[in-house]
Amino acid sequence: MARSNLSYILTMNAPVSKLTSKAQTVIPKAVRERLGLKPGDLVRYVFKGKRVTIERAPTDVEDDPFATFTEWASEADEEAYRSL
Repeated sequence: MARSNLSYILTMNAPVSKLTSKAQTVIPKAVRERLGLKPGDLVRYVFKGKRVTIERAPTDVEDDPFATFTEWASEADEEAYRSL
């Protein structure tokens, strides 16, 4: 990201977080507080054109502790672990 773009983003007075090398980020405290998020809560990403909105996921979503581990959900992984 160009330095001028970063300066613009930081001056918009909006929470910002950075992606790690594993594409992970921390949801800023102001966002967690605004959404009432606590450890273990689920969030969902809603696509609206070229924008993405983060919102608290409904509590009726099935509580699958492995649902977010998509890096092990390829067809090759399914085949390798099918007999276990």
